Amino acid sequence: MREAERQGLVLANPKVQGYEHARQRLPEILDRYRHFDLALFLVDSDGKDRTDSFEMLGSEAESNGTTLICAAAEQEVEVWLLAGHIDKLETPWREVRLDVSVKENVFDPFLARFGDRRRYRGGRDLLMKQALARYEQILRRCPELRTLQDRIIEHLARDR
Repeated sequence: MREAERQGLVLANPKVQGYEHARQRLPEILDRYRHFDLALFLVDSDGKDRTDSFEMLGSEAESNGTTLICAAAEQEVEVWLLAGHIDKLETPWREVRLDVSVKENVFDPFLARFGDRRRYRGGRDLLMKQALARYEQILRRCPELRTLQDRIIEHLARDR
């Protein structure tokens, strides 16, 4: 595998919108990118328990020779970025974690205030880089992300 591929890749082809659309296209996507050692399916929980669905998707992928690790952010993936900027939030962290519309209620105003409108997608990339400088803080505040990290490490250790 080329070094660039080892660094991680967010796939933009095919473009999918929403959980159900992504879930429907997942077998095709995994088949197209079967040359990768590991695929991650990271979604918003949107207040739903996706455990059964994730187990089924993982089993289907495994039966086709692909390792797929699924994880859902509680409530939306934007919370992971916010966890690295806790000192800038006006909303208490407990409320942020429980808000099923956190993207609209907390993240979008945060992005408008601290992002960079001149950059693609409002400067989310810079905010994420800043948040990642506080990665341990993110893991403490988002246990689902720590669980994801542990599963990836376990897979990589097994694969060696």
